[in-house]
Amino acid sequence: MTQLILISLLSLFNTPKQIYDFQVTAIDGTEIDFSNYKGKKLLIVNTASKCGYTPQYEDLQKLHELYGDRIAILGFPSNNFMGQEPGANDEIAKFCKLNYGVEFQMFEKIDVKGKNKHPLYEWLSNKEMNGWNDKEPSWNFCKYLIDENGKLVQFYKSSVNPMDQAIIEWVTD
Repeated sequence: MTQLILISLLSLFNTPKQIYDFQVTAIDGTEIDFSNYKGKKLLIVNTASKCGYTPQYEDLQKLHELYGDRIAILGFPSNNFMGQEPGANDEIAKFCKLNYGVEFQMFEKIDVKGKNKHPLYEWLSNKEMNGWNDKEPSWNFCKYLIDENGKLVQFYKSSVNPMDQAIIEWVTD
């Protein structure tokens, strides 16, 4: 029991305290330092290629094209929901480019829930780390909004389209 508590405490100390403390591997294998996003709004989304919400890639790309100077779209492929992202990173990248013209930043495939949850998604879904939110993705294409100061400000379920008026107003505010 003591070991479990110690391991839990150590994991809290090793987990980044701010969104800008993360370094995550892009879909092409390069490391992306989230400190590069300081001063910019972020939309973080878990994606999948074989999901009913997959067409949201088109609107994520549109959001990127229209407001890329104000917001960074960060896509995280995940196979956590009914195996709807079975491909390898290179296959996912090709699919996104060919079918939706994706130019926004995509990252390597990760787990967004469960025992192998990526530390970024641990931060996003743990209110002791992010300040208020304990919602983890319930399906593909859930969205987290981070303001220019690195504060998590909103969580949206899959059914909310990236071009939803509330998201556009937040981006342009």
